[in-house]
Amino acid sequence: MLRHTRLAGESADYLAAREELRQAEIDLMRHRETVAALRRSLPQGPPVDDYVFLEVPADLDAGDTPVREVALSELFTGPGRPLIVYHFMYGKLQSSPCPMCTLWIDGFEGVARHLAPNADFAVAAAADPPTLRQYARDRGWRRLRLLSCGDSTFKYDLGSEDKAGEQDSTVSVLTRDGDGTIRHFYSAHPRMADDIDQRGIDLLAPVWHLLDLTPRGRGEWYASLDH
Repeated sequence: MLRHTRLAGESADYLAAREELRQAEIDLMRHRETVAALRRSLPQGPPVDDYVFLEVPADLDAGDTPVREVALSELFTGPGRPLIVYHFMYGKLQSSPCPMCTLWIDGFEGVARHLAPNADFAVAAAADPPTLRQYARDRGWRRLRLLSCGDSTFKYDLGSEDKAGEQDSTVSVLTRDGDGTIRHFYSAHPRMADDIDQRGIDLLAPVWHLLDLTPRGRGEWYASLDH
C-alpha cells in the first residue's frame, strides 16, 4: 500500500516535512499501543456495590413505557463482557445538559451497534427519568441504555460528582468476576493534571481528531446544543 501519493507540484521541502510528520505519526501510534497495553495490564480493581438505577427507555417507539429499576449487575449481558459507562453531566447542579457530553453521546448512539458484540455500554446521568427521556428523544437516541442514578451514590463514588452535586464527564469500565463480584477496572476524566484541564477523554470523540487534521486544528471550538 502506498504510504503517500505524490501530487504534482509538491516541493522538496513539503515532501521532507510530510515524511517527518509520517514518522511522528508512526511513533504516536506505537506510543498509544504502549499506553493501551499498560491499561490492559492493570491489576485487579476494587469491588464496587451493585448500585440500582432507573432505566429510561428512550426509543420513540417505546411510547410511555415506564422506567424500571435495574441493578448494575444486570447491565452485564454475558460472562467475560466488560461494561462501559459514560457519566453524562446532566442533573443536580448541572441543570441543563452539557453540550460536550451531548456531542460524545451523539457519537455513542452511532457506534452502539458496533460495540455490542464486544462490550456492554450505558449512559448514566443524575437527571430524573422524565427529563432524561425527553432529552434523549429530542436528540434521537434510540440504541443506548440510559440510566437515571436516582438516589444512588454511583456517580459520586466513581468520581463524576462531588458532594454538592457538581457534575463532571467521566468514562468508567467495570468488570464482573465469575462469582458475580463487580469491579472497577478503569476511569478517565477530562482533567489529567493541574495544567491539563480538558483533554483526558478526547479519544472518545472523533470530532477532535478530524479537526486536528486541518490547518487550523481544533482551536477554541466548543460544542453547542444547536448542532
